[in-house]
Amino acid sequence: MSSPTRRFGATILDAEGHRLTVHEKALFREVNPFGFILFARNIDTPDQVRALCADFREAVGRDAPITIDQEGGRVQRLRAPLWREWLAPLEFVQAAGDNAAEAMFLRFRLIAQELYDLGIDSNCAPMVDVAGPQTHEFLYDRCYGMDAVRVAEMGQAANDGMLAGGVLPVIKHIPGHGRATADSHFELPRVSASRHELDTVDFAPFKALRDTPMGMTAHVVYDAIDDAPATLSLKMMQVIREDIGFDNLIMTDDISMKALQGSLVDLSRGALAAGCDVILHCNGTLAERARVADAAGEMSDMAQRRARRALSYRRRPDDIDVPALDAQLRALLGGVGHG
Repeated sequence: MSSPTRRFGATILDAEGHRLTVHEKALFREVNPFGFILFARNIDTPDQVRALCADFREAVGRDAPITIDQEGGRVQRLRAPLWREWLAPLEFVQAAGDNAAEAMFLRFRLIAQELYDLGIDSNCAPMVDVAGPQTHEFLYDRCYGMDAVRVAEMGQAANDGMLAGGVLPVIKHIPGHGRATADSHFELPRVSASRHELDTVDFAPFKALRDTPMGMTAHVVYDAIDDAPATLSLKMMQVIREDIGFDNLIMTDDISMKALQGSLVDLSRGALAAGCDVILHCNGTLAERARVADAAGEMSDMAQRRARRALSYRRRPDDIDVPALDAQLRALLGGVGHG
């Protein structure tokens, strides 16, 4: 087992398939990533997912956090018939109406139950980007609404549901992706809103939820603040830390997304220099993962403290009556079900 005092590597990495290869195990043992992330290609059966999670943790010799994108709707890695299908978040909130906060808590308490049962103890949610008339379609129905106060309320309910279920939430995409009219998977979005508009709408849910254990950056340029995307912007990270007040662990969104230009090495170093704590790198070759891990190195003292603070939020969930919660949720949704 690794020494409990060994510093975490400043990365979150993934796997190619259903189980770790010998070479992946060797890499993870060497670079000691802070945590891991799962994708659809890593999901087959419950027992297989549990075994893969055990592979990850055995490789680094500790109870490393394992995260996933399980928002519900289009973005969920666990799918039917073995797991629940969920309404798109925006449709879900609209269906719940005045009961939306309670329904959102139950949604994420049930999601947390499914994740925790597999050995997954983090989720890249809630997504509290505020939707608008021009929000790109890749993001629009993943949002919780167009009103910053209501979005924050939904995000808090989601956080509470996950934490009650033993799962660490990752708030995204900080400081706000909702005004973007481009898909950051393929190009760099630019937002021209004024600083006042950003403060009162886009940044507001993140400020309200600044105590969330972890956050994920937006690969978006905010013209009113800087010419660099938030992930790589010292000015933007100062806004996040000082004005929004988010002093917990910040991971990048996937640095292999085409919104960011440059080598993986330069991007990794640039994001850490800007103030991110950990580099999320997905969908790369073994050699690319090794280069990112080498460039990122070990966490800084501050990042290490934030990482341990985030992990301190992990708890063993209380037992719940899953069929009863399902029935309660269906009632809140007017009998339409959650998926």
